[in-house]
Amino acid sequence: MSALLPAAAAAVPLAGWGVHGLWLRRQLHNARRDPLTGLRTRAAFERTAGRMLRRGPHAVIVIDLDGFKAVNDTFGHPAGDHALTTAATALTEAMEREGRGGIAARLGGDEFAAVVPVADPVSVPLLLRELHARLCEPLAYRGRRFALGASLGACLTGELPAPDLSLALRRADEAMYVAKRGGGGWLVADGPTLSHPTSNGRRAGRRGTA
Repeated sequence: MSALLPAAAAAVPLAGWGVHGLWLRRQLHNARRDPLTGLRTRAAFERTAGRMLRRGPHAVIVIDLDGFKAVNDTFGHPAGDHALTTAATALTEAMEREGRGGIAARLGGDEFAAVVPVADPVSVPLLLRELHARLCEPLAYRGRRFALGASLGACLTGELPAPDLSLALRRADEAMYVAKRGGGGWLVADGPTLSHPTSNGRRAGRRGTA
């Protein structure tokens, strides 16, 4: 009996550490995922995407929902959250379809990003067209219907001097901005040369810049 007591006493802190380790792993997982959409956060996306780009040509895509603020103002934030989760589902399904093997993330607000391997550049416009159509489908929420637009920009890393995720995101963001100014839709960036002024390494006038 007395021999069992020390073993039992030792097992208590071990069990406690096991529970603590499980809690830490869950916290780390949650930090890598946006709590609303379940997509990767920006930091987790950049880590994974950076590794992917070193394996070969990819398309880096930046997506911004059009009219999102109006949905929040008119129908309320729960409707806006519904729009965001629907967009996340559309992105996830597009990345998984036909074994594309891409990843998607919510960068913040109504802005998303994705990276998908590209075997043939001709497939990129088809993917962007598919995504745009899906993101613009009318939504139903609590008996009310509304629609959002979407602007998408893409950068083909095969056209860059090196597989630079930062440059690819900036070029994709610039293409998205041009599409948005034209009323929405999608656009593929033409080469690696930046076309807009930058502030703190990001497109001037973009959310998050001074």
